[in-house]
Amino acid sequence: MKHQGLGPITAIANQKGGVGKTTTSINLAASLAALEKRVLLIDLDPQGNSTSGLGVNQNTVRSGTYDVLMGDAQLSDAIIATDCERLLLLPASMDLAGAEIELVSELGRELRLEQAFAAYKGEAFDYVFIDCPPALSLLTVNALSASDHVMVTLQTEFYAMEGLTQLMDSIRRIKQALNSSLTMEGILLTMVDGRNRLSTQVEEDVRAYFGSQVYANTIPRNVRLSEAPSFGVPVMYHDVRSKGAQAYLVVAQEFMHRREIQ
Repeated sequence: MKHQGLGPITAIANQKGGVGKTTTSINLAASLAALEKRVLLIDLDPQGNSTSGLGVNQNTVRSGTYDVLMGDAQLSDAIIATDCERLLLLPASMDLAGAEIELVSELGRELRLEQAFAAYKGEAFDYVFIDCPPALSLLTVNALSASDHVMVTLQTEFYAMEGLTQLMDSIRRIKQALNSSLTMEGILLTMVDGRNRLSTQVEEDVRAYFGSQVYANTIPRNVRLSEAPSFGVPVMYHDVRSKGAQAYLVVAQEFMHRREIQ
């Protein structure tokens, strides 16, 4: 583990948008918290959807990921509580969109998050997740450089494999240049529709190619999952009996099991 003081860190990444990264970040973190784990979610996406999806207004964020990246705030001072017991959040403020431009000329710009994690002096977490932006940007590079593991969310659609190949290539490069200890946590299939032949075919192809790297459990298309962010809560707080909430609880258990055997 790179940062013993903080806990094991997993970046949730894919350079494509709309593939369930934020939905997974919020609901996997909340499911693990419900299973009595102490969890930190870091919102590194300038859109701030993990922040608003946990009921926090971006306009009211006093210090968040931007301030930590720029060295203006300590990680332990910027972490806030959420309405979910045992789930804490490093929120994204409106300023995060400017971080890319401001960091370009900075020395060691790819390792800003790594440095912030190394300086952390607070209580450790059982799990730390980073919700990455939908691009292979400087922010994503910071996340992958500072993480122990990377989880890829993959929508079962036509161009899925194409994007995944590019992402795997980027992960390989970061591993070589910046973070030799980065490992693949797994590939989680999202928005799966068992009635759709293309969705089924993509799932079969991904499993054939990536084998045990693909999670056995999948996340279905589910209306409750789409609704929950507008209420500012994880889906289990919106409708715990829904297929979406139950799917994430099962994935959380698989996540813990995979960690035990790694």
